[in-house]
Amino acid sequence: MMKFDKINIEIIRHLRDGRKSFKVIADDLAITENTVRSRVNKLIEEGILSITGLINPAKIPGHSTVICGIKLRTTDLVAKGKELSSLKGVVSVSVVTGRYDLILYVLLNDEFSLLDFYTDEVSRVKDIQDIETFVVFKSYALDIPYLL
Repeated sequence: MMKFDKINIEIIRHLRDGRKSFKVIADDLAITENTVRSRVNKLIEEGILSITGLINPAKIPGHSTVICGIKLRTTDLVAKGKELSSLKGVVSVSVVTGRYDLILYVLLNDEFSLLDFYTDEVSRVKDIQDIETFVVFKSYALDIPYLL
């Protein structure tokens, strides 16, 4: 396990703009470009950081997001969360406290609707007791990977 320090946090902050060069980051942090490269590679290897292109679904015609609260019949929340995370359209799954066991963010489009998500994907998952769907009308700071 790598040491996670203030420099790593600052590098990650700089990489919010995933196109920023390691040289610019190094100059700003007063470290070498090789140090930035080495640390970024280690952060990626450790699973702490991934560099990916993100989209704002509200800006792409025909795309939308929904949030699903799921109540399970089982207490194996982690295994069910992992299973649900592999379904088409699922952007993220969180194990939570409160009324639901899991919260899903799901990306939809004209060719993959909410009905398709439930009938083709969710219907295959056992031990789901209840699902409540929240259609996102407007979101702020919700940039997600494109998964469709």
